[in-house]
Amino acid sequence: MAEKKSKEWVDWIKLIVAALIIALVVRKFFFSPIIVDGPSMQPTLFDQDKMIVNKFIYAIKQPERFDIVIFHANDEKDFIKRIIGLPGEHVEVEDNILYINGEEVEQPFLEPDEENDHIYPIFTHDFTLEKLNGNYEVIPPNYILVLGDNRNNSTDSRSSSLGLVHIDDIVGKTSFIFWPFERIHVIKK
Repeated sequence: MAEKKSKEWVDWIKLIVAALIIALVVRKFFFSPIIVDGPSMQPTLFDQDKMIVNKFIYAIKQPERFDIVIFHANDEKDFIKRIIGLPGEHVEVEDNILYINGEEVEQPFLEPDEENDHIYPIFTHDFTLEKLNGNYEVIPPNYILVLGDNRNNSTDSRSSSLGLVHIDDIVGKTSFIFWPFERIHVIKK
């Protein structure tokens, strides 16, 4: 009887260790939680929203315009922003209109709504890619241009301290808010 109990304990320990290893692998390479820190993505994301980061998506496909990504801004901090410009593109904002390679591009996530228009006025100061850090004519290979949705309060590619983001610095893509409960939803582009 004691031998049977001992074997049961060993089996349980093996099961728990295996579950922990699987959980660590999933968190390290596939999915992990992230907490939004600050107002730079409002009104799409709010401070303290909890989200799931898909870490493997860019191993099977390229980043796309308007994806919301988490990336290493520096050795200590990760940022969450929206991809606006892709490699080989020229980006410009004039009179609050986004132009990619000279063509106007709609930004549906910035559409004002009656409830939040007065709280989050959507305004992007005019800029061109050439006037940003690096003086590029087009975004170089393996780089992206990112902006926060709260364009008046966002450290993003317009900032000389950040600039364009190398694709290798991307941690993953996020589009699912799982907390707070009343904000649970999938973010559409």
